[in-house]
Parts: sequence; structure tokens; C-alpha cells
Amino acid sequence: MRLYLALLSLSFIWGIAFILIKMTVNVTGVWGMVFLRCLIGAIALTPLFIWTLIKTKPSIPLKQLIILGTINAGIPWGLLAWSETVINSNTTSVINALTPIFTALIGYLFFSKRLQKKQWIGILTGFLGIIILMEFQIQHLFGSDFIGIGTMVLATIFYGFGSQYLKKHLQKTDLIITTTVSLFVASLVGLLIALVVHDMPAFAEFDLSVTLIVLALGALGSGLAHIILYYMIINGTPEFATTVAYIIPISAMIASYLILEEPITANLILGMLIIFSGIYLTSRQHR
Repeated sequence: MRLYLALLSLSFIWGIAFILIKMTVNVTGVWGMVFLRCLIGAIALTPLFIWTLIKTKPSIPLKQLIILGTINAGIPWGLLAWSETVINSNTTSVINALTPIFTALIGYLFFSKRLQKKQWIGILTGFLGIIILMEFQIQHLFGSDFIGIGTMVLATIFYGFGSQYLKKHLQKTDLIITTTVSLFVASLVGLLIALVVHDMPAFAEFDLSVTLIVLALGALGSGLAHIILYYMIINGTPEFATTVAYIIPISAMIASYLILEEPITANLILGMLIIFSGIYLTSRQHR
């Protein structure tokens, strides 16, 4: 029951996060957004981090946490924000639903996980959903639509790697330690790239609403959300945790329609349903 409660909570937080990113990315910058949300998330967790260090004196696998922070937050969150500068937030949330499919595929390719026939069918079904979202113009994925659809697909691949890597290498590490350190690492990744590509936040343009949104993305969408995600991966499975992608598009589409007035098209619904079918087949365990 706790795992399912965590699943619903995370789907709501991240569903709203897609809209909040869309509303502020032009002010924060793509990589500036990564820097701010991860830094704020890490700072929000610092009191718990210090308390955990004092109470349990845990060992900190720094190398593994640097890798996790880079592949599971720093890079994919930048790709997500970059996508939202081009495509609607409801479309990014639907593409994000590919995460369980890539988690299963990457588990097979790199982490010695076995896949059943129905799971392979699910993977192919998920790819069909993306083709429908692109109106069967798949060649654009490597051309005009790479920034947007392509970058979002790439983000889900990074999420898949991150989930499998966490389960294999950091299962015994304290959740607060894992989340705080990996978010701090991700903030450095965002800062470094933002400095290199001149994409730092335009602080002079921050008003109260932008400031509150960035704080919410950091404390809730990064800090609290990652604790919930890592809890589900460690106490469940990477595949179960990433099924949060089932519910995120629903909350994201409703919120984007009400707040941003983004259209909910038949093509979007059809692509989402086909991707959901792929997730269902991919996530089913052999009996």
C-alpha cells in the first residue's frame, strides 16, 4: 500500500512540474533551470542530510552518487526543459511515459535482466506510440523534431539507465544521502553546462511567481520527489517505480489544459494510449 501511495504522490508532483517548467524556462534558461531546481532541492534536504550523518555515520559511495546525479537528474532534466522550449508540456509528459519501456530495455542490454516475449512486444508498441505522436514522420526525429521530441526521448533513456544503476549500485545507501548528494551533483552539472553555453538564469526578470515556482520545483519536484522515487526503486523494482509515467500524463494534460490552455488532440490521446499499452506489456512479470 505504501508503494502505491508513493506512486500516486509522485505522479501528481511530477505531472504539475511539467507545467511549472514550461511557465518559467524562458526566464531561468534550460540549464539554469537544472542548476536552480537541483540546488534548491539539495539545500531543502540538507538538515535531514546532516541529521542522518550524525545519527548513522553512513559511508558515502561518492563515485556512484556522482554517476547517478549526472545520468538521472543533471542531464535528463536539462533535456526535458530543452524539449519544453519547443513542444507542449502535455506532449513531453506523454513521451516521458516511455521511461518504463527504456528501463526494461536497458536492464536487458546492460544489467543482465531477462525479457519475455510480451515485454518485447510492449517495447515495440511504445515505439509505435512515438511514431503516432510524430504523425508517422519518423525521419523528423533525426532532423527538425530532434530538439523537442528527440531530446525528450533521450531524457527517458537516461532515466532508464539511472533507475537500473541505482538498484544495482546504491540499494543499501540511505535515501536521504542518495537524494541530497545526487541532487547537489546534478546542480553542478547544470551550472557547468549553463556557464559553457551562456544559459544562466535571468535573475533580473524574476518576479514573485517565478521565484515561487522555482522554489516549488526545487523543494518538491526535485527534493521530495526524488526521495519518493528512490524509495520505490529500492523497496520495489526499477520497473515498478517508473510506472509512475502511466499517471503523469493524465495530471499533466489536465493541468496544462486548465492553466496553459494547451490543446488535447486526438493524436495526443491515441499516442498516449498506445504508449500505455506498451508500458503495460513491458511491466508485466512472467508467471
